Amino acid sequence: MTQKRPIFAVAPMIDWTDRHCRYFHRQISREALLYTEMVVADAIIHGPRDRLLGHDAAEHPLALQLGGSDPAKLAEAVKIAEPYGYDEINLNIGCPSDRVQSGTFGACLMLTPETVAECIAAMKRVATVPVTVKCRIGVDEQEPEQALPELITRVLDAGADAIWIHARKAWLKGLSPKENREIPPLDYEIVYRMKQRWPDVFIGINGGIRTLDEAAVHLDHVDGVMLGRAAYQNAAILADIDQRFFGAPASEPDWETLRDRMMAYAERHIASGGRLQHVARHMVGLFTGLPGARRYRQILSTDAAKNGAGPEVLAAAFAAVDFSGTEQQAVSA
Repeated sequence: MTQKRPIFAVAPMIDWTDRHCRYFHRQISREALLYTEMVVADAIIHGPRDRLLGHDAAEHPLALQLGGSDPAKLAEAVKIAEPYGYDEINLNIGCPSDRVQSGTFGACLMLTPETVAECIAAMKRVATVPVTVKCRIGVDEQEPEQALPELITRVLDAGADAIWIHARKAWLKGLSPKENREIPPLDYEIVYRMKQRWPDVFIGINGGIRTLDEAAVHLDHVDGVMLGRAAYQNAAILADIDQRFFGAPASEPDWETLRDRMMAYAERHIASGGRLQHVARHMVGLFTGLPGARRYRQILSTDAAKNGAGPEVLAAAFAAVDFSGTEQQAVSA
C-alpha cells in the first residue's frame, strides 16, 4: 500500500463535540481532525447561523458535518457555511438516532444510495473544500458485501473526496442509538476490503476503537482512524497523537499550559454571557487513572455548575490532581 500521511480524527458526536469541546481537544492535539456535531441543513438555512456554525479559529483543522436528504437544501447549507471557513464538509449517512430517522436522513439514507449520490453531487457543485461521507457498513437486513460497495461506487461517481466507515451495521428498528453503538458486531475486515478495492481513495475507519495501539493497527490497512467515545471520555489519549502519528517531538503533556488556556477561554465565554459549565463538562474525563482524578471530577461536576462559577474552579480542579511522574499513565489509560 502506498503510505499517505494518516488522518486521526475525533468523531462527530451529538451533544458532545460542540465548539467548547473542540477548543479543549485542540489544546491537547494540534494535528487531530475535529468534527462538529451533526448540523441539519434546515437548521442552517432557517436557524441561528452564527450559533450553529461559529467556531474559534484555533479549532482547525475542522470539518462541518451536515445532516439532510434534500440535495438543494444541503447545497444551500454548504453555501451558507462557506464564509465560516471549514476545512471539510461531511455528510452523515450513519447516525441511527430517532431524530434522524424521523427526518428520513442519517442512516436511513443507506437504503437509498442514489439519493446520497444526488446529495453529494449537489454539495460538490458549490463546495470549495473536500466533501466527504460518513456511513455504516449497512442497515437492517442489507448485506454489507453488496450494499457498501454499491454506496461507495455511487458517492465516488458523484464526486465524494473521502469515505469514513463506522464498521457496524445500524439497526433502525429495535435498537436505541446507544445500543446501535455497541450491539451490532464490528466488522473491520470489510472496511479493509473496501480500501483494497479502492486503493487510491481515502477510506477511514470508525467504531469501537479504544486505544492508540488499536489505531496504529488499523492504519496499516486504511488511511485514517476516527475515535469517538474513547477520545471524549479520556481526552488525555489525544496528548500522544501528534508524536505517535505525525512525527512531532516527544514531550510530556503540559497540563499547566492547558489549564491556563482553558481558564482564559472560559473567562471569554462567561464574559460573552455563557456559563462555566458549558466548557467544564467536556473536561471531566481528562485525568482518568491519575491520583486525584476523582476529586477533579467532583469539582468540575458540582462547582462548575453553580451560578456565578468562574475560571478559578478549573484551577481548583487541576490542583486536585497529582501529576508527579504519572503523565504517561494518563496518556495511555
